[in-house]
Amino acid sequence: MKTLVIASQKGGAGKTTIAAHIAVAAELAGIGPVVLIDTDPQGSLSDWWNTREAHTPALATTTLAELPEKLHALMIAGVALAVIDTPPAITEAIRNVVRQADFVLIPTRPSPHDLRAVGHTVDIARDAQKPFAFCVTQAKPTARLTVQAVAALSAHGTVAPSIIHDRVDYAASMVDGRTVTETDAKGRSSAEIKDLLSFVQAQMHEKKKTSKKKESI
Repeated sequence: MKTLVIASQKGGAGKTTIAAHIAVAAELAGIGPVVLIDTDPQGSLSDWWNTREAHTPALATTTLAELPEKLHALMIAGVALAVIDTPPAITEAIRNVVRQADFVLIPTRPSPHDLRAVGHTVDIARDAQKPFAFCVTQAKPTARLTVQAVAALSAHGTVAPSIIHDRVDYAASMVDGRTVTETDAKGRSSAEIKDLLSFVQAQMHEKKKTSKKKESI
């Protein structure tokens, strides 16, 4: 089982949207079973899931203290991917969640304030020695600031090539418990999510391949 943690110090960066969309896209791509875990006290991901008609991906409830045991139980049950949404705050609890990750995805809006705040999340991933990458979200088409944000983030780590643009369909699809891959499977937003999932999968696979190479030496 792989564990993907969506983390960012800044609120409003789109963590819940990214978590839901990646999980659904993974199920549709046949990567499942996929389980969502909501560790944000606001419960936005749980609220979204409770309005959803489809039964997949599943939602697992747990406390932060019980998270390691829950992940182990999910692995034994045959879950292929666990996607964990986190609260927008840098606390010891978030550090504990990141320690459970196989990969950390850091959503970041292309704004100076968001870019200045991203360092704290990066520090947590590095302290836990977890691979991570940035995902630019809520980008404006053709905006110079988006290009500048990608360049700035690249100095600190890998940036996902799939940029998530600021479109109404992302928010609209979340209202009734769906995602853009379900409401418009052939749309531009759906293509962005599918590309982002492919990137995350490739990063996780590369980590596994690298580990195997080290073991053979």
